Amino acid sequence: MAQGFQTTVYPQPAPGVEGDFCDHNPRATVDAGPGALVAGAAGVVVGRFCWFDTNAANVDVNGSPSIVNSSGGAGAPVAGFVHREQQGLITNYLGGTSMLVPGGFPVTVFKSGGFFVKNTSAGANTVGMKAMATLADGTVQFAAAGSPPAGTVETKWIAMSVGAPGQIVKISSWPNG
Repeated sequence: MAQGFQTTVYPQPAPGVEGDFCDHNPRATVDAGPGALVAGAAGVVVGRFCWFDTNAANVDVNGSPSIVNSSGGAGAPVAGFVHREQQGLITNYLGGTSMLVPGGFPVTVFKSGGFFVKNTSAGANTVGMKAMATLADGTVQFAAAGSPPAGTVETKWIAMSVGAPGQIVKISSWPNG
């Protein structure tokens, strides 16, 4: 689909873009092995949670996972969150935007920090709600601690701002949280 001309101008700029840092507080990346982390065959989407591929064929010589995926998680997103580092590539013919890091490309994964995400929940979130990772695609939904919606898993990340469905929300996590 070709990108058209701008047709809307908003009076206020967006608070941020999915995957951007939302603060200047301490951050920590996932400790990667010698070859670092790369996106799985289907790619990894920026601004979402991701999981390690623990298949023995995808483990480096030191036993560390080397591949991450935005889907297929079977539990807590132990890999972490994919930050926006301008690494997404537009690979669709005449495409205008993309947040996809193609398979085999390097990925930096964060285990703590403050980031902007899109609220994919059916309802608005409040400050303090837990961020839930959707197992199918790594998108972020919000719910009370201990009650993840079907198809999601609770993470250690929490909402730091309010947002209606589809809006940008701040999330934050601490290294030991």
